[in-house]
Amino acid sequence: MPGRVFLTTPPADLAAALGVSPAPVADEPRRLNIAPGQEVVALTAGGLTRMRWGMIPVGRVNARGRPVMETIINARSETVLQKTAFEGTGRAVMPVNGWYEWTGETRRKTAWRIAPKEGGLLLFAAITDVWKAPGGIEVPQIATVTCEPSADVRDVHHRMAVILEPEDVDLWLSGAEEGIARLFRPWPDGRLTVEEAKGVDWSAP
Repeated sequence: MPGRVFLTTPPADLAAALGVSPAPVADEPRRLNIAPGQEVVALTAGGLTRMRWGMIPVGRVNARGRPVMETIINARSETVLQKTAFEGTGRAVMPVNGWYEWTGETRRKTAWRIAPKEGGLLLFAAITDVWKAPGGIEVPQIATVTCEPSADVRDVHHRMAVILEPEDVDLWLSGAEEGIARLFRPWPDGRLTVEEAKGVDWSAP
C-alpha cells in the first residue's frame, strides 16, 4: 500500500508515454520522496494535471451516516465502488516510477524500494474529488486504489496499489463501473523488484 512514491521520469518522456501534452506539468522536477499531503502528477481524461495526494473527506459519511474523519490516502478496491464514503468520486491515474514500504519495529524500520523490473512507469489507479477550502479555493485531491499484494510485494506489505496496464488506462478513466472490476487485481508476479532503499532523504520532497 503506497505510503510514499517517487517519480523521476522527465515530463516530456512521461507525457509521450501517456500520449498527452506535457504542458500542465512541464516544470515537474525529479522527485525521490513524495509523501501524502504533497502534490502529485495525475492523468485524467482531460490530460495531465497536479492534485493533492490525500482526500480530505469533508461532507463524506460512512455506511452508518457518520462523518469520515481520516484523510483518505488509499481506497480498498473491494469496497471503492460500494462505500458511501466514495460516492461521487472521479477517476485518475497516478504515474510513478515506484514506491516505498517499511518493515520492522519502530525506530528500527527498514525502507524498501519497489519498482518495475524492466524500469519505466507504474500506472496507479486512483480516485479523485475536489476539496472546497476556506475562502472558496478548490483543491483537486487524489487517493490510490489498493488490492491484495503480488508475491513480489507480500513480504513487505499486505496491500499494493492497483497497477494498470497502458491499454487499460482509458477503461479506468472513462469506462462504466461494471467493466472496471476486472482491473482490481495484483500486478503479475515477477514484474517488480524489491530492494532496500538507501540514501533517500526522507525529510525532503
